Amino acid sequence: MQINVAVVNAFVDGAADTGAAMNGAALENTIGGNPAGVVLDADSLTSIQKREIARKVGLSETAFVSKSSVADFKLEFFTPTRQIAHCGHATIATFSYLAEQGLVPAANTSKETIDGCRSIRMQNGFAYMEQLKPKYIDVTEDETAILKSLRLAGGSVTVAPIIANTGNSFVLVGVRDLETLKRIQPDQILIEELSEKWDLIGFYVFAQETCHAGRDASARMFAPRYGIQEESATGMAAGPLASFLHDHLGIHKRAFEIEQGYCMPNPSPSCIHVSLEKSGTQITSLSAGGRGVLSRMLQIEIDATL
Repeated sequence: MQINVAVVNAFVDGAADTGAAMNGAALENTIGGNPAGVVLDADSLTSIQKREIARKVGLSETAFVSKSSVADFKLEFFTPTRQIAHCGHATIATFSYLAEQGLVPAANTSKETIDGCRSIRMQNGFAYMEQLKPKYIDVTEDETAILKSLRLAGGSVTVAPIIANTGNSFVLVGVRDLETLKRIQPDQILIEELSEKWDLIGFYVFAQETCHAGRDASARMFAPRYGIQEESATGMAAGPLASFLHDHLGIHKRAFEIEQGYCMPNPSPSCIHVSLEKSGTQITSLSAGGRGVLSRMLQIEIDATL
């Protein structure tokens, strides 16, 4: 059975032109962003087939689009090893591709997932996905192990580890500057062990120094528990980070821009826009968004009997 897969780069950073360089290193990915697989008309595919397709596509996540009775679209997300409830960059990739194909019925649309429905907004060529109000969990008991997993000395850390969740849980760790962020060489085995213990998607490490003026943070994301050594844009992590910057670091804005992908060994520049909804000083909900660009089409062959 032949399956058509669109590879769409999500959260492509419009401020990063293809000729730019990061600290003197040429950018490897001339589009930038975080690529996700998108499969339309996936209603007849089994979970085993979807997992096999995701494995063969080989990207951090592949989204499968089916009909829904409770939203405009049903989305299921698979890494090469398992299904996950939500995926920010694959959501942005999917709705950008659906809009390009003329399939999005209105600017305000929606997705059904295994964890409920979420609102999606299309605006000025960007797709925005709804997230929940933030929750925070203290991880002081594992602070030493978390810093060890990132091979960070205490003096290079400006924000102690904390878990933040707006739908998925991530450990946030703040470091001194971009150079510190770039030098991180993670212990993926230890990160996976800690992620399993705390039921995390992964670690989101950030610096408030940024590559482009006016941005709020630059970040890296490690999620070996889900088969992701590092990815270049993570919408479901940028939301918690923006919330943390607002709630704990006193940056009381409604709109944040989070860079990602610049400090990877092979840079792939990305930018995630986060918009907060507030009642007084309290965040009630938020949305993370960006633009998606079709990179290429793949044709994957799988066993129809799976």
